[in-house]
Amino acid sequence: MRPYPREEPQDGLHREDVDGDGRLLMMRQRDPNGSWKAHPDDARLLVARKPDDIEGEFFRVFPEGTIKNWDGVTVSIAPVLEGLDLNRNWPADWAPEGEQLGAGPYPTSEPEVRALVEAIVARPNITNYIGYHTFSGVHLRPYSGRSDEDFPTTDLRAFKLMGEEATRLTGYPAISIFHDFKYDPKLVIKGGDIDWVYDFLGVFAWVTEFWSPQKAAGLADYHLIDWIRDHPPDDDLKILELADSLGEGYVDWYPFEHPQLGPVELGGWDLVRFWFNPPLSRLEEEVKPHSDFALFLALVSPRLEIKSFEATPVGDGAHRLRLVLENAGWLPTNVTQKALDRKVARPIEVSLELPEGGRVVTGKEREEAGQLSGRVERRAITWWGVDYSTSDRTKIEWVVEAEAGERVGVVAKHERAGTARAELVL
Repeated sequence: MRPYPREEPQDGLHREDVDGDGRLLMMRQRDPNGSWKAHPDDARLLVARKPDDIEGEFFRVFPEGTIKNWDGVTVSIAPVLEGLDLNRNWPADWAPEGEQLGAGPYPTSEPEVRALVEAIVARPNITNYIGYHTFSGVHLRPYSGRSDEDFPTTDLRAFKLMGEEATRLTGYPAISIFHDFKYDPKLVIKGGDIDWVYDFLGVFAWVTEFWSPQKAAGLADYHLIDWIRDHPPDDDLKILELADSLGEGYVDWYPFEHPQLGPVELGGWDLVRFWFNPPLSRLEEEVKPHSDFALFLALVSPRLEIKSFEATPVGDGAHRLRLVLENAGWLPTNVTQKALDRKVARPIEVSLELPEGGRVVTGKEREEAGQLSGRVERRAITWWGVDYSTSDRTKIEWVVEAEAGERVGVVAKHERAGTARAELVL
């Protein structure tokens, strides 16, 4: 990545592989005023010091690194040199750096984000979007900054139904970012990808956060964000047991002479290889079920089909043509109500292909056929609040003049539901 928001490293501690072993670990330093102490059941682990912890051995803990312009006493943590967060640079609810860290100077300022935006817009047949991230072991859905009350009712129901299938296929819960995944209860995430994809394009959108060490260690009934703030020390023991069983993830503390801090110990969690990503030994097992969810999202797409295309002679070389179109997909052709609200879902377009010398007497050679519903709104019962209409089907008729024995074709197109063709002989 590129330096941002400053071109030069700022004063303070910068993460660095100080002993050249290819890992970024933690540094602990014995200090009677330190905030951490050894876990009573496994001294490799550190737990927060309680208010009444007066006697014993305590530690300060720092990220592995060196301190730029150190004054010999105080340690501040420098802002990372490459502070961009590409998932804060999207156009939806974008906010500047002072309000949203990592946002970039303006929406889509970064070429990677701009390329993604352009690629998505250039593919209007997209009906579902998934961004793959780590970590937490969840499927996230919009909104980041707004309550579920702001959704069109039909869209929220579809999100929840797809989320139930996501959980069945992968074991990951499907949750709202706003309600269940805020890093700070009083702050909302701005400038994210799925808010833009859904709210501006009317396309269902997800972020999958691969891998949960907590779940892999057998923890249950924990809240993802709250757990990071506070949890029982026994949870750490279970996760350490997992790391020990895998033979990767935790590094026993070992002495190191730091060029500035003096004697320290390096060790602790290998964050990149155990927390931020699945351990290599678990990688395939962890990601494999997610292809099933991606295929499921493809299968729920609308699918435009021609149910019938028929001709009936009406005399004097004229024929009545009748076309019946049907949406065989689960989602409506517009995919979301939001797409209709934003006026970004074009109607079905139907065009006749007449033989040379043929002409349309009634109707138009090119027709628009609106949108067709899907099955997503079908309910669990057949007798209350149900739309019994055939809103998934429509009919178009023409009268044309053409010689008997000539071929007439029809093409029906929808950006999100595909293309269907048929041909008949008069």
